[in-house]
Amino acid sequence: MLFDYRHIWKMSYPILVSMLMQQLVGITDVIYLGRLGEIELGASALGSTYFFTIFMVAFGFSIGAQIMMARRNGSGKYKRIGEIFYQGCNFLLIFWALMVVISWYVSPLLLSALIENEAVCQSTLEYINWRIWGLAGASVLVMGRGFFVAITKTYILTAVSIIMVVANIVLNYVMIFGKFGFPAMGIAGAALASNLSEIIAVSFLSIYLFKRVDIVKYGLNKLTFINLKLLKRILNISVWTMLQQFISVSTWFLFFIAIEHLGERELAVSNVVRSLSSFPYVIISALAAAVSSITGNLIGKGCSAEVLPAISRATQLCGIIIFPLLILMALAAYPLLRIYTDNQALIQASIPAYLVMLSAFIPLTPAWILFNAVSGTGNTRYAMKIEFYSMFVYVFHIFVVILYFKLPLAICWTADWVYNVSILIMAYRYMHSNKWQHKKI
Repeated sequence: MLFDYRHIWKMSYPILVSMLMQQLVGITDVIYLGRLGEIELGASALGSTYFFTIFMVAFGFSIGAQIMMARRNGSGKYKRIGEIFYQGCNFLLIFWALMVVISWYVSPLLLSALIENEAVCQSTLEYINWRIWGLAGASVLVMGRGFFVAITKTYILTAVSIIMVVANIVLNYVMIFGKFGFPAMGIAGAALASNLSEIIAVSFLSIYLFKRVDIVKYGLNKLTFINLKLLKRILNISVWTMLQQFISVSTWFLFFIAIEHLGERELAVSNVVRSLSSFPYVIISALAAAVSSITGNLIGKGCSAEVLPAISRATQLCGIIIFPLLILMALAAYPLLRIYTDNQALIQASIPAYLVMLSAFIPLTPAWILFNAVSGTGNTRYAMKIEFYSMFVYVFHIFVVILYFKLPLAICWTADWVYNVSILIMAYRYMHSNKWQHKKI
């Protein structure tokens, strides 16, 4: 048994801490902005989701590169890992430059067409105009994370993430409210604080990488620039994860746009509920990320028969952690919501949607682990197919329930159930078909 419960947890724990710390960056934004008002709270939901729709393209590319690096690590071709890593960084920095230019011209037109409330639209645009500059740091950070996950040495991610979230908490306080001589920037301060905290994290990770990692072993001692042949091979894997990640988060953006049409209160509630969903989500995502790397490594070692047992153990481990957490979060609904706002009406309005959100993690637990295993096999095209069909059902549900019938907010949040169950069914069928065992990358 190559990956038992202890080994899976050992891989997942640092990823979990790093992802939790990264989520805390967004959570602290929501907590601070909740003290400014419902407009800022709602605008931060739209602005951050809009940014992450762009960022997830970069994240999807890093997943494809991570899959290739994990396969090279599993097969012992360590020196090939460095060139993949550098190609990824080069590509993502070019992508960042393009997105800054495109966003500057396109975002005002797109957001004004989609958002009804003028005040919310202007606050969202203010956030985006600052936050888009942070795409460079965020992209390099996820490539670094992909490298350490691929070589199964994830412990450093914990320290990097803690540094990032501490920096963000301090910078948010200073820049949003204008402390220590700095001007009060409001929602723009939240965006700038996130950008600076990511730069600090990248700096620390870079120092560690070149001081403590055997850069000769992994081929990191030879800096390479654009290699079109290798980049094409990476994109053959990554293009599907890029599209998949883009679609995944863009559906969230569409969800918040639809909610914005219901009113400022509903949008503010949804932002708080989404923020609280981060805690169970990062646990599932951490185990799922580990499963993706484990799958690539096992196939690289020629141990495909161990993949499904490893998935089963990871799912069981995730369930043991997640389900008690969901119960505790349901029982502690009021004090958790109280962290975000002093508005009693907003808290009471949030509870029904909050409980529906928690229940949606029941199907998500096995669904996300299986889905990441599909990507880990290298068949990212099929993973994209799963995402596309699930997205179609999700958007149809949004259109009918929110835009057409305008049903209560708690019912609108059942969209997560629709999406999660769709992914679970398709990912389960594929992984148990054994069609993935002979996939070459």
